[in-house]
Amino acid sequence: MSARALEQAKREAVAAQARFWATLGEAQQRLRPASLAGEAWSGVKGKSADLAGGAIEAVKRRPATVSLVLGGLAIFLARAPIKRAVTRLISGGDDDGNEGEA
Repeated sequence: MSARALEQAKREAVAAQARFWATLGEAQQRLRPASLAGEAWSGVKGKSADLAGGAIEAVKRRPATVSLVLGGLAIFLARAPIKRAVTRLISGGDDDGNEGEA
């Protein structure tokens, strides 16, 4: 190997090492917990915006269906209070047996 080729190989090795350390620094920066959390949060915000846009379009296309589904969900979530109210109406008073007390 000639002296010129040896010098060229050394320069290439030094340049490759510099690229390696720069790449390693970038990787360490991207793998920091704060960076990962920031990227995850950005992804969640973007996906949420997409989902909200899709939901709005679904409501615009089928408002009656969406209203029925939301009404059914509300009734499902409020089933215990609705049951108590119906029981009171049917029994004609409080469900704890204290009719007429004030």
